[in-house]
Amino acid sequence: MTAKIAVRLTPRGGRDGIEGWSEDEAGRAFLKVRVSAPPVEGEANDALERLLAKVLKVSKSSVHVVSGTTARVKQVEIVGLEPEDVLARLGFESP
Repeated sequence: MTAKIAVRLTPRGGRDGIEGWSEDEAGRAFLKVRVSAPPVEGEANDALERLLAKVLKVSKSSVHVVSGTTARVKQVEIVGLEPEDVLARLGFESP
């Protein structure tokens, strides 16, 4: 079982945190996340993976940025969870 979610990452956001769901102009849902790490040499992506692993209560090796490594909107894969589990563990309204 694997879940994929779209994440809009804000690096150098002052703190690490998940801000909830939003939609782009086309109506596609994404999770808004900010991290304090800079977007240098993958630091922000690493911080995103660590934060999501902690919040979702899975190992860091279960969370991977699979596309958009240099873009603001990324696709993140969570191995070992179904999409419904991810939504429930995030504690936000589903998109």
